[in-house]
Amino acid sequence: MKKLRGTYTVIVTPFTEDNARINETMLRWLVDFQISEGIHGIIALASNGEFLSLSDEERHDVARIVVDQAAGRVPVVIGTAAENTNDVIRYTKDAEQLGADAAMVLTPYYCWIDEEELFTHYKRTAEAVSLPIMLYNHPASTVLDMKPPLVARLAEIDNISYIKESTTDIRRVYQINDLCQGKITVFAGYLGYESFMVGAEGWVSVCANLVPRLSAELFELAVDKNDKDGAWKVFKQLVPMIDYLGDHLYVHGMKAAFKLLDRDMGDPRPPRLPLPDALIPPLRQVMTGLGLFDRDLPPVSGTS
Repeated sequence: MKKLRGTYTVIVTPFTEDNARINETMLRWLVDFQISEGIHGIIALASNGEFLSLSDEERHDVARIVVDQAAGRVPVVIGTAAENTNDVIRYTKDAEQLGADAAMVLTPYYCWIDEEELFTHYKRTAEAVSLPIMLYNHPASTVLDMKPPLVARLAEIDNISYIKESTTDIRRVYQINDLCQGKITVFAGYLGYESFMVGAEGWVSVCANLVPRLSAELFELAVDKNDKDGAWKVFKQLVPMIDYLGDHLYVHGMKAAFKLLDRDMGDPRPPRLPLPDALIPPLRQVMTGLGLFDRDLPPVSGTS
């Protein structure tokens, strides 16, 4: 299997106007839009995809639709996080059967477990499938932190091939690379540009939902072409959007932005609420700076 690398969009999950169902039409449009703009890969059912707000049937449907619509044009990674290891295995097996290229597995997000329990959680998951596993380390949203020595242990398991490193500690990138000796490919969770400078080969990007072409270009310039000046210029264009979304506005802001572009992805599901009116003008300003209102988006066809 081809190694995953590049900028991967962690896509939103579109809902119908009443918030009751997955909006399949808009989900398929979003996949096509990402691919047409040159994104390197797609990640569904992660935090930005509101996976915790979906039923098991909806999780299956999102994974099925995204894999089907991508049709092998770019790799698809499916988030298979759960608190219970058996549920993670079940979701990951489903992703494998649907034809996903990898599964992204967040650490358990409520229980306090020790390093051996965390190691066993991932080992059991990886050994239950042949699908490559992307570890997901995000201690700000969970109570657990996979530090580089533990990642190195996990890298000895055949299927564990990637990590989304979201601590914002840039040292983690080169520490993991040094300890794992090429057995793990590091994807940045937040700091794409900064992580590229110290050895990351991927970026899991929220802002790429809106600006996939620029987000892909950042990787290509920084990593493939080693053009630091060019990468810096692209990064500076993206900074206002990255800063606006922050840690807690990623779903709210992204869905509000699509509405402003007449591509309604629905509102976030509760407990999240739609973006407050007071935050719309600064969002519009950021989008204007990126030229998002000056371009024609691909049309939407079909019905939800």
